[in-house]
Amino acid sequence: MTSHPVSVHIVPPHFIDKLAISADFLSTRDICQLSQSFNTWLKDVFIDNDINDLLSARAVFVDAILKKLWCQHHLDEFQITLIAVGGYGRGELHPQSDVDILLLTQEEVDLELEEKISSFITQLWDIKLDIGHSVRSIKECLKQAVNEVTVATNLMEMRQITGNETLTQQLTPLLSEDVFWTSEKFFIAKCKEQEDRHQQYRGAAYTLEPNLKANPGGLRDIQTIAWVAKRHFSADSLEELVEHNYLYPNEFFELLESQDYLWRMRFALHFVAGRSENRLLFDYQADVAKMMGFGDEGKAPVERMMKRFFRIIARVTELNTMLLQHFEQAIIKKPELSSISIINQDFELVDKLINTRNDRIFMRPVKMIEMFLIIAQEPGIKGIHSHTMRLLRNARRRLISGLIDYAECRRMFMAIIRHPRGLGLALTLMHRHSIISSYLPLWRNIAGQMQFDLFHAYSVDEHSYRVIKNLHQFSQKEHNHKFPLCSKIVQKIRKPEVLYLAGFFHDIGKGRGGDHAKLGAVDALTFCMSHQLSKHDSNMVAWLVEHHLLMSVTAQRRDINDENVIRTFGEIVRDEAHLNYLYCLTVADMRGTNESLWNNWKANLLEELYFNTLSAFRHGLEKPVEVRSKIRENQQQALSLLSKNNVNEQSIKALWREFRIDYFLRYSPEQIARQCENIIEHNREKPLVLISPIPYRGGTEVFIFTKEKNNTFANTVSFLVTKKLSIHDAKIITTKTGYTVNTFVVLDSRNKPLRERFYTKEMSQTLVDRLQQIDICDLPEPKLARHMKKFKVPLRVNFIKIHAKNRTMIEIIALDRPGLLSNISQVFLEAKVNIHSAKITTFGEKADDVFTISTEKDDALTNEEQEALALRLTQEID
Repeated sequence: MTSHPVSVHIVPPHFIDKLAISADFLSTRDICQLSQSFNTWLKDVFIDNDINDLLSARAVFVDAILKKLWCQHHLDEFQITLIAVGGYGRGELHPQSDVDILLLTQEEVDLELEEKISSFITQLWDIKLDIGHSVRSIKECLKQAVNEVTVATNLMEMRQITGNETLTQQLTPLLSEDVFWTSEKFFIAKCKEQEDRHQQYRGAAYTLEPNLKANPGGLRDIQTIAWVAKRHFSADSLEELVEHNYLYPNEFFELLESQDYLWRMRFALHFVAGRSENRLLFDYQADVAKMMGFGDEGKAPVERMMKRFFRIIARVTELNTMLLQHFEQAIIKKPELSSISIINQDFELVDKLINTRNDRIFMRPVKMIEMFLIIAQEPGIKGIHSHTMRLLRNARRRLISGLIDYAECRRMFMAIIRHPRGLGLALTLMHRHSIISSYLPLWRNIAGQMQFDLFHAYSVDEHSYRVIKNLHQFSQKEHNHKFPLCSKIVQKIRKPEVLYLAGFFHDIGKGRGGDHAKLGAVDALTFCMSHQLSKHDSNMVAWLVEHHLLMSVTAQRRDINDENVIRTFGEIVRDEAHLNYLYCLTVADMRGTNESLWNNWKANLLEELYFNTLSAFRHGLEKPVEVRSKIRENQQQALSLLSKNNVNEQSIKALWREFRIDYFLRYSPEQIARQCENIIEHNREKPLVLISPIPYRGGTEVFIFTKEKNNTFANTVSFLVTKKLSIHDAKIITTKTGYTVNTFVVLDSRNKPLRERFYTKEMSQTLVDRLQQIDICDLPEPKLARHMKKFKVPLRVNFIKIHAKNRTMIEIIALDRPGLLSNISQVFLEAKVNIHSAKITTFGEKADDVFTISTEKDDALTNEEQEALALRLTQEID
């Protein structure tokens, strides 16, 4: 707790002089203009000055404003004190931060004083200060603080600005008494507060729109260390904690460096956002990076800024964990009550935490890896003792080369990977304490590496860690219900370490330029050979790394019911063993990229591709399914289903004569039966729209049967977009009799299939009415979402070679903005291009849509027609 005023040497005197108490009366307008000038000065000097000085400068300036207005409202004539609390009390005031003040009074506030306080606070709001204020007596302060740890924390950092010093002198000693908050009680409360806050952010520090203040590893975690120690030692700064041997000098300087970087980011963020904002949203990241001096050329400055940020919060998280645990063990708990058991001559277990028995143990680098092997082998271990964390941190920084250079470390690392519990707590602690980077220098390159997009939710190292954890989860029987097929595969394969190593290396080539999959495959092969894996296993790991995107791309962007697609995919995969490994790696990778984008639609696509390919392997890829046999099989099964519903067989066959053969190839027997039964019963004078209440591949199927019109696809797409539905798949088939069969698979804004029958019934009727209109209705398009505005995706139009002679496949990559699909369909309509299928995929802000199309005469597009179409698409979309 401090009572002295803050001071800083860099504030230009004229700012303070104008606010001098003896000067003339200053109006609200005068102060607003002065504040605006001061903020402009702060921004101008930001890049060249120490952040501590800038934060203090604003506190000094606000102090001067408050003192001036305090006198102008004649509050200096009463028994009342103005006290700064919270961050303002510490003298740390960011450009748009709340100014938290306490007006400390006698027991009662009379009417005259109450009116003057009200007038004072009102003017503070008028001059645009974000004031957080309370008016309390000494007794009320203590009562509130005893019941609320947040109030107690604020009072611990109080600083008198002006007013009656006697009141401050009466309150200050009372805050040091154990009746107020004991060290132990305060420690427990602050740890619970931190735990709840971390839980609110799902324990994930490495999200790409972090909260600089509240995120794990953020400013609050540094403050928690200081608060806990201050309560015990009555220290006014982190530096004083070194004197108490609570902090080592190197830890103090590391915390200071981390705090300064986070402060600079927050300071810049406030200016960029123009308000008190702690969330580093995508909207602000480029401007914050520029203000901090990282440059302004594209995505690179943001990625450099965020890479350093992620590394900073990893260090803060480690220090926070170590120091809070140290406080509990060294200060609160009594050592004689600890439970100690010997593991071996080097390690022991202290209250279920592994601890070294010799402070010089890590002078032998192999012992660092051995400790994590012991953690894997001993199920009773819950974590690492704070004393050992300190030794580990220091040993890690003394390393001249990677731990991988030691043969014994390589043997133990593979023992961890192969141990049934090795990728549980042991891997988590290795990741948390940067041991993976210390072992594998290549991992250090991806530590904190981010990609400035909406698809990758985590930094590359955090994503890779999550992929490995997902793969390990497949091996644990208690998780069988989550991903049954993956669990079945992983629990049967003889060498799951092959899969785990693929997880380690699949993205390790990112950030180096070039094809990261090919770069990673080379690294993986070198690693495997040096770790004594067989040539077969080494080649398998390298193949998985090189092709880790193959299955997701095929499932999401190709028609997986097309035998040619399956054959091409199967020829690359080669056999069932490669397929098993690749399927599990793909599921783990997609889940670990962005959990909010993972859904049942994607899960079902991957599973269907897996089984289609497995069937092709078992039939022999060189013996493709005979088309006529496949048609007959689908028709027979559909006929059997229809006969059970007493549908007239002659009516069925009459309808089937209207369809071309591709209808029976592209739909399952169940779909054929359901669609045909409804078509037979339907009056063809108006469109038939069916929205299935049963999810199809994890999405909702929208089926349309109507008289063929050029605008049917474009009209439907426009309508679905206005309903905030995302389209993931579309099939378009025309009959011999001039009708069109369109099927769309959609998900709602939460990535879920539609569930409400009332809503789907109403939507069906609206779509019927819309399709009956001659022209497309111009429905208002949704606005571009806030988080999309900072992204630019270069438009690319590619034509993909396929086996079908009368079809052309076109891929369109663009910013996933509202109305994009409507624009594309409108171009196709105007160019008289027929759409036969569409695979609609989004990767964050990037749309990657693939269409199978033909000319009006049902031919493939010529080279000239392709060029003309690409030009029209470019003009329309750009």
